[in-house]
Amino acid sequence: MNECGRAAAFFALVCLVATAAHSETAPTSQPGAVPFSLNSPQVQEEARKLAAQPPVPPAPGRRVVEDRSGRKQAGKASVYASTFQGKRMANGQRFDHAGHAAASKTLPLGTVAKVTNLESGRTAVVTVQDRGPYVNGRTVDLTKSTAEQIGIGSREGVAPVIVAPIAVPQPDGTVKPGSGAVPGPASASPGK
Repeated sequence: MNECGRAAAFFALVCLVATAAHSETAPTSQPGAVPFSLNSPQVQEEARKLAAQPPVPPAPGRRVVEDRSGRKQAGKASVYASTFQGKRMANGQRFDHAGHAAASKTLPLGTVAKVTNLESGRTAVVTVQDRGPYVNGRTVDLTKSTAEQIGIGSREGVAPVIVAPIAVPQPDGTVKPGSGAVPGPASASPGK
């Protein structure tokens, strides 16, 4: 399969994972479907083990170091500036503030994750499609739509969050369940 074909297959997989994250069960009869059901006992056991571990702090500096472990991350979420509308993201797609794309320095592109605002308790599901934010202490950049969904208004612009991966693409093409595969909002406390 050529590079273009692999990119298209990977994008289809990301879309299926995002759909599965919203429906709690991944479709299994479609080509390129997520290889696990979110309700599977094995997936839930793996997710509970990861959720019991303490959150990973934000990565310092501008260096991108991918974390494929599936562990939750603690830090601050910020909102993309309006100037990013329509610009290309790291995955080649055009950015849209109405969508649910996110930027992360550590989660692999294509990761589907649950972002929980620790102040409001509200959660949204995003797909990592870009790199950043490059401000120390920040874990994720969100679209305006996602920020509003979890209670980050334009006045605040930044809020403490937990980012819990639901599905993490692996180098061999498989997808690993993460701590966010556990139902409910992500928690900053281990095992909760």
